[in-house]
Amino acid sequence: MDKNKLLGVIASAGENCSDAANVIGVTRVTFSKKINEKDGASFTQPEILAIKNHYNLNAEQVDSIFFAPKVS
Repeated sequence: MDKNKLLGVIASAGENCSDAANVIGVTRVTFSKKINEKDGASFTQPEILAIKNHYNLNAEQVDSIFFAPKVS
């Protein structure tokens, strides 16, 4: 996943990670684990759909954020 793209989308909407956590119904800590892929945490399909709908993302944007190869 490309966390920088997701953070950019969130910031472009004038929101922060706490707002995005509320969109998918998780705590800020859980959202942080998911976005940083810590402790095996990752976004579920329903969470990705909620983010897609809330931030009005198209399929290409979703692919480039959530299904991009991990950059080290």
